[in-house]
Amino acid sequence: MSMEIGYRGATACSAAGISYRQLDYWARTGLVEPTIRSATGSGSQRLYGFRDILVLKIVKRLLDAGVSLQNIRSAVTHLRDRGAEDLSKITLMSDGASIYECTSSEEIFDLLQGGQGVFGIAIGKVWNEVEGSLTHLQGEDSQGEIVADGANDELAQRRKLRGA
Repeated sequence: MSMEIGYRGATACSAAGISYRQLDYWARTGLVEPTIRSATGSGSQRLYGFRDILVLKIVKRLLDAGVSLQNIRSAVTHLRDRGAEDLSKITLMSDGASIYECTSSEEIFDLLQGGQGVFGIAIGKVWNEVEGSLTHLQGEDSQGEIVADGANDELAQRRKLRGA
């Protein structure tokens, strides 16, 4: 049985490079909601999973690049609907108006040739950044118990696969 590790709002903000105000707004508007534990009223703590924090960081990058919140919502919905496939092999390309998913260098090249891609976000690189940030930050399980490093969440499983 895999235990899901969550990270409190302040930790998620630190790892994603966003403000708590952004985190709260995005959760309340449904852009990026915590998958481990939602807020259940005043004083309750949201718990964000690894993938939630990855998406938070991607949203931040897209906003910084000038992509509209409406287009970001569409991209987030697409990534969420994608399910368990490995997101680290995707590059998101954008022309500032639309967002395109590329899974090969040929797709990126074709997009650039067509004049559509202006910038790209390699999710694998963002994944590694979030992974590095969370290594030094404290997580907890859905019951609120502090989790020791090396617990069995998606992050720990990826480290084992890589032999890290």
